Amino acid sequence: MKNVVTLLLLTVLSSGLWDEVSARTGKITGGQAFEMPDWFKTSFLEIHNDAKEAGEAGKHLMLYMHLENCPYCKRMLDESFFQGANKPFIQKHFDVIDINIRGDRSVEWGSGVIYNEKELAQELKVYATPAILFINAKGQIVYRTNGYRSPERLRNVLQYVSERQYGKITLADYVTQKGKVRYALKKHSAFANMTDFSRYDGPLAVIFEDPGCSDCAEFHQYTLQHADVVREMKGLKVVRLDAWSNETIIDPAGNKTTPRQWAASLKLDYRPATVLFDNGEEVTRADSQLYHFHYKEMLRYVAKRLYFEYPTYLTYLSARQRELLKQGIDIDLGR
Repeated sequence: MKNVVTLLLLTVLSSGLWDEVSARTGKITGGQAFEMPDWFKTSFLEIHNDAKEAGEAGKHLMLYMHLENCPYCKRMLDESFFQGANKPFIQKHFDVIDINIRGDRSVEWGSGVIYNEKELAQELKVYATPAILFINAKGQIVYRTNGYRSPERLRNVLQYVSERQYGKITLADYVTQKGKVRYALKKHSAFANMTDFSRYDGPLAVIFEDPGCSDCAEFHQYTLQHADVVREMKGLKVVRLDAWSNETIIDPAGNKTTPRQWAASLKLDYRPATVLFDNGEEVTRADSQLYHFHYKEMLRYVAKRLYFEYPTYLTYLSARQRELLKQGIDIDLGR
């Protein structure tokens, strides 16, 4: 049941579901329309040729994979691609091409392998938008992000890729080496103390933060304090760990480790990250910033063990939205 997908807006915002929504009492709000920057590369979508051209110019190719009405996509574009310090850095070090994960344009991926945009997104297992794929001159994906990144978080990724550190060190270690403390870990009434995770086999949410986290304060202010999220947190044991800590703990498999080592073994390079377990096994995770609706539904998916009925969070989310709308309940996808 392990599902390492990041979760987001996804399929439920496609045009088919919007048509269904219009016939119901409940409505979806919070979606935001957006356009692509005019400086993105005009491309025939022959990705290997685009990657080669970028490499010849000393750059990487960046694929910005998005979905219509995605509030996370619009926010990231507004903050880092239309304005801000990241914009000139991206223009200097990357050629950027946009891919609509529900689109129909033909994309040549590799030698003569052709997909439409939707098929390519499925092939690349893009379930969270915006997803950014960084591609080297050989057409190889050297790094990817899933979901929204704040300007500071994105800048770390941009520097990591442009400096070609991806073959030498993990992004998490790259960021940790900078050692800049900007965040004092906040308390929450739902947080429980636990150091031996092997002794607990119920629904469990482990939140990884660290003192270098630039997104954690917003996560606490808008997501963890939201009444709907607080209610769903009661269905699980919630533990927050400092991913810079070298304190001895026991992971669910019974291994002696530390929060720093455990986060690394889980390949977490984003903070705050939430990993959800049940019966000692990972069920799903959020390793990008989620607004309250997606976050609280992720908690519910595990707390009520709905993963037995729905094999992925996305299939659950689609069904759950239909259920809520039928009941006349409005869904706010915004922060």
